[in-house]
Amino acid sequence: MLVGGTETSAATVIWAMTALIANPNTMKKVQAEIRESVGKKSIVNEDDIQNLPYLKAVIKEIFRLYPPVPLSLVRETIQNSILEGYEIKPKTVTHVNSWPIGRDPKYWKNPEEFISERFLNSDINFKDQNFELIPFGAGRRACPAIAVGVATVELVLSNLLYAFDWELPLGNDKRRH
Repeated sequence: MLVGGTETSAATVIWAMTALIANPNTMKKVQAEIRESVGKKSIVNEDDIQNLPYLKAVIKEIFRLYPPVPLSLVRETIQNSILEGYEIKPKTVTHVNSWPIGRDPKYWKNPEEFISERFLNSDINFKDQNFELIPFGAGRRACPAIAVGVATVELVLSNLLYAFDWELPLGNDKRRH
């Protein structure tokens, strides 16, 4: 769990920083939330994270657009099933691809845009039965390290945003507005 969770958490933080640098208004908003909540302390800790709803919305949006593991682990069906008119026979090898699910216009308004606000005042959570957001899989076969992975992303990302101001170098303004 530790090895698998480290690489995926690091990749998620990189995607988060990439998206936030490309969306400076969102970055300023989440930094303001973190800095106001944490104050003059030198570091963001686990207790602080619970008071950062916009940070949590940003992370959900990152998980929606850039799931840590876009293709689930291989599964094999155990019985005959019908899914949307298609017959799936026993012993069929399956994957769930969370990448297109997170970008499906049937579930998401403006699915290709980075809009963290879509998760404010929303019950959608990647830990429950919301199958439109499944960056860690779902059900009893979901990632066993979900708590460690989410805590790592929350702490690393919040501390990077708290301690540093991030922007593209001059002359490299390829941000989305």
